[in-house]
Amino acid sequence: MRIDKLRTEFELDCRYHPFPLHPETPDVGRSLEELFGGRMDIPAAMAQLRKVADSLALPFGDRNHTYNSRLAQELGLWAAEQGEFAVYEQAVYRAYFVDGVNLAEPDQLIRFCAALSLDEAEAARILQEKTYAVALDAIWDRALASGIRAVPTLRCEGRELVGFQSMDACRQLITG
Repeated sequence: MRIDKLRTEFELDCRYHPFPLHPETPDVGRSLEELFGGRMDIPAAMAQLRKVADSLALPFGDRNHTYNSRLAQELGLWAAEQGEFAVYEQAVYRAYFVDGVNLAEPDQLIRFCAALSLDEAEAARILQEKTYAVALDAIWDRALASGIRAVPTLRCEGRELVGFQSMDACRQLITG
């Protein structure tokens, strides 16, 4: 995402950690209506997300579904080992939040890898063999044990900011 803008302004040590947001989501995905079942005003929430995305110069599409991101996260661990996490993360963000791509489909993820010059055959093998499943489970367990319950969660010197927030809110978190 645009954390690089914050990093430049504040010279932050920003680390991304995968998180199991709605891991029960089936591979075919779920509508936002089904997921939130009347507990939230979805059009208003999407309008707020779009407003924040615009303030951060992030593209944001018309989402009406959510998809299981576990395989994308497993493959992201491999992309990080290859030194390609930043471009992988941007491709996955765009696919999910702009284009509405189902990240639970291995073929979609393998296509990203090909477009990013990551080895397609190796990506397919990693997904098939679940090479990073145990590592991802350990990361998820640490996040949950530390009290994280939503994404994004930003922590700085004992303060916490939860949810998709404006640049001003992020600055306030950092500056206290």
